[in-house]
Parts: sequence; C-alpha cells; structure tokens
Amino acid sequence: MAGQNTLTFTDADFDRDVLRSDVPVLVDFWAEWCGPCRQMAPTIDVVAGEYAGRVKVGKVDVDANGNTAMRYNIRGIPTLLLFKDGHVVEQRVGAVGKSDLQKMLDAHVQVKA
Repeated sequence: MAGQNTLTFTDADFDRDVLRSDVPVLVDFWAEWCGPCRQMAPTIDVVAGEYAGRVKVGKVDVDANGNTAMRYNIRGIPTLLLFKDGHVVEQRVGAVGKSDLQKMLDAHVQVKA
C-alpha cells in the first residue's frame, strides 16, 4: 500500500533509516484497518514523489511495528511525524490535506530551484 517513492519503515530499521537520515524524514504511522489512513495514502504517495531526493517519506504499520509506535507515543492514527537530524520537528494527528503536508515539509526542506 505504498507508492514507488514511499518507503516502509519497521522497528528493526527505524533508527538507521529515519533517525540517522541525512535528509528530513516524514513518517506516516498507519494501519490497514484505519479508514482515514487509507484515504491519506494517495496524498502521501504524491508528496513522496514531489519531494523525492529532498525528503524521505515512509510508513510505519503500527500493528506490525508496535515498539516504534509506543516509543513515539502514537495514540491515534494517522499520525505524521517529521524527523530532522534524529528529532521530531513537526507532528500532525489525523488526516491532513496535501497543502498541510507541503507547509509542514517546506518549513524544513530546501525549496526546489
């Protein structure tokens, strides 16, 4: 359930792929049974394509990766966390539109020339 530019993060690779990333990382905490999560999936995929090379965009399935979800106190899904230099710099809970995602990212990413 991810587009070609949308990554999948797991408990096992989260520290390496997200916390040690040299670019900001947008993480979508979701679950298969979550309606709003499924509604947001196409938007996440579009944003992943538009920001390719400047931001990593990926998903964490909270059912399969409970340790990471607990570590970041994920209580409702979808929850979006934006990591930069290993730290959470932005957070959104609930379904958000593309323009909200762009605003969230643009504050922390170099604008495309």
